[in-house]
Amino acid sequence: MFRNRWMIFLAVLLVAGPLWLWVNRAPVDAQVGALPPGPAVGRPAPDFTLTTLEGETLALSELRGTPVVLDFWATWCGACPREMPGLQAAAQRFEGQVLVVGVDQGEDSQTVQDFVTDMGVTFPIPLDSDFAVSDVYNVRGLPTTFFVDDKGVIRHLWAGEMNAVTLAEGIAKIWP
Repeated sequence: MFRNRWMIFLAVLLVAGPLWLWVNRAPVDAQVGALPPGPAVGRPAPDFTLTTLEGETLALSELRGTPVVLDFWATWCGACPREMPGLQAAAQRFEGQVLVVGVDQGEDSQTVQDFVTDMGVTFPIPLDSDFAVSDVYNVRGLPTTFFVDDKGVIRHLWAGEMNAVTLAEGIAKIWP
């Protein structure tokens, strides 16, 4: 009697399981490339518009066609000054081919300008004064770097301080 109940249960499971999978399958017209923007590898980078230290407007969507190294940082971050020379060297080395953008988190423009001048940084520095872009990108520690390809898709993400090797590996994923 007990064995018969298990046989009936297994038979029902064998029929109901595949039926449930078939009913809940993804639509035929669903495409992987149609993912909404999100701060994850393989997803389109969320668009944003910020003002740079020079007072210019920088919109990520306007940079399509150029791979972007999007680095979130702040002057108070201990690792950020150590990785700035590498980012500056990459900005100069790949000028016109890959754009380095350093998004400063929540600091006043004078503090950032003094830091950038002292470090000799020449790449664009947009100011995320209210942390809105950092929140959209789910930045929880600094530095955090997103490597965005020329189509606007995040291809690599690095949380923490980068050295020359990790920076080169990230750029290799977005630049031919």
